[in-house]
Amino acid sequence: MVRVPAYPIWICKGLKRANMTRPDVREVKPVDYGEHVQQLRRCANDPLSISGMSTAAGDSKFPTPKPPQSGIKTVLQYTGIPPSWLDKRPSLPSRNWLIFLSVTSTVLGYYCYDRTESKRIRQVYVDRVKHLADAPLHSLACPRKVTVYGSKWPDDEDHDRCMKYFRKYVKPIFVAAAVDYEMVSGRRHGDLANRIAEDIKARRRLDAGIDQSPPNPMNLPTLSLEQLRRQELEGGIVIVGRPSFKEYMTGLKRGWTESLEKVDKEEMLAMELGSDGRFDEPSEPDTVPVDLGDIDDEPIPTVSKLAPSKSLSPAFTAPHLRAEQSHSPASSSSSDRKVDPASMIPPPTSIPPHPPFLLVAYLNRIGMTQIPIMIWDFFNERERVRAGAEAAYALIQNETRPFQGPPAPNGKFVDSEFADGPSPAQPYQFESDTDLDFDKAAEPYFGKSLTDFVSSIEKARTSYYKELPARLETARALARRIREPTKDEVKFPPLTEVELRAERLKKELRWRNDVAGWDVIKPETEVAWDERFRDVLKVFIKPTSLEEEREVKSDSS
Repeated sequence: MVRVPAYPIWICKGLKRANMTRPDVREVKPVDYGEHVQQLRRCANDPLSISGMSTAAGDSKFPTPKPPQSGIKTVLQYTGIPPSWLDKRPSLPSRNWLIFLSVTSTVLGYYCYDRTESKRIRQVYVDRVKHLADAPLHSLACPRKVTVYGSKWPDDEDHDRCMKYFRKYVKPIFVAAAVDYEMVSGRRHGDLANRIAEDIKARRRLDAGIDQSPPNPMNLPTLSLEQLRRQELEGGIVIVGRPSFKEYMTGLKRGWTESLEKVDKEEMLAMELGSDGRFDEPSEPDTVPVDLGDIDDEPIPTVSKLAPSKSLSPAFTAPHLRAEQSHSPASSSSSDRKVDPASMIPPPTSIPPHPPFLLVAYLNRIGMTQIPIMIWDFFNERERVRAGAEAAYALIQNETRPFQGPPAPNGKFVDSEFADGPSPAQPYQFESDTDLDFDKAAEPYFGKSLTDFVSSIEKARTSYYKELPARLETARALARRIREPTKDEVKFPPLTEVELRAERLKKELRWRNDVAGWDVIKPETEVAWDERFRDVLKVFIKPTSLEEEREVKSDSS
């Protein structure tokens, strides 16, 4: 045995000199060169044994030929793809991959099915009404037109939510049937009720002859007032959501009940705010000594505490002033007795025909607790598509029924205040299921922050009036040049006294309108009702053909 060290020779020599042994020294057997020489000789005599196989006769073996490759592999092997990729066989994924693929494929498949079904449902209703768009129309005639009302949903910053719902689910069917529409929305609570009330009052003033219809400056052929109202009755009114329904009924009642006198709310509020003393200057005590300097022994001018002197006798009055003096009391007394004739017109005992209602249920989910239901609704879009299409189809088919109001007391309406004259509106508290309970189940979904809506406004008002005296003092000091403005006041000039008055008027008007609007739509408030609405209001219903089709499908299933 020859020991061959694993380290260089000079290191091994040094180790031997130090009489040290290495445990990693390996033993190498001597090479037998005679066996290699015999193999070379056999290869020279028998070339077939070059591959190292046995040279005995009949013992030689040839390599097994590979199976021919397919056409695709033959082509792809020249594209640079590794051959191992072409021969690789697919294997079953791991457990984690199986879970991931099953979950994602299920969710994606359900989403695709829902959207495909939504398109199919919408297309079914479009095919039912699209023949109406091909009907010929006179050159001076107008297509059927409806008015859509949508108010702000409580506790939602986007005031246009109801209109977005209408445009996404109801509008496509109207467009397919060539039905025109006009959208009216409210940016804040109560805006919709105020607009409807003002529109009805304008109509009453026009019918009473107080106002005149606007002239036609272009002298073009237009529809008369009777034709426009007939077209309005042929159309309809679309109300989206419970808040919109409450505001519409409140505006309808106020429009047919309140006086026709035009009242400027901003002017009345400005007069009320001007008399509350918020902008009055603080009174200075009279005991404070004042240095008047040298006044040359002249009397100090003081405010007279005597009553104002009476007017001079006509004998001591110039001739050209006697006529004005004699006519001024009469003119002032006549102006005091002047009354707007519109305020003398009582509310009508009955109201004219009203366009039918299309009540579209709408629920806006807000809050963290509603997120699971929002996810469920995201994968059930077809239900909202079907509801919107059915509502639009009901309006297009124009099948109506009377509006179901609360039961009438004793079969007639009597008001003690107007027992001898025309009876105005009277609210009712009811417990039976009527059309006034439309979409009442959506009220519990109003935001919880609205429970202290009024208190939050009062808190903002208190904070504003607490800071107002300091801001007013600064504005007056700068206006009267009592002091010089600071650097911050130069960069950001504070509001003047006039601007502070305008700001206060704007804030008070918004706060009061918000409180009044919230009082209309809050869950504790019932829907406004008037006995004059009975037998006048109508509601669109689902066509009988659609109901029969549903019954057939339910029976077959």
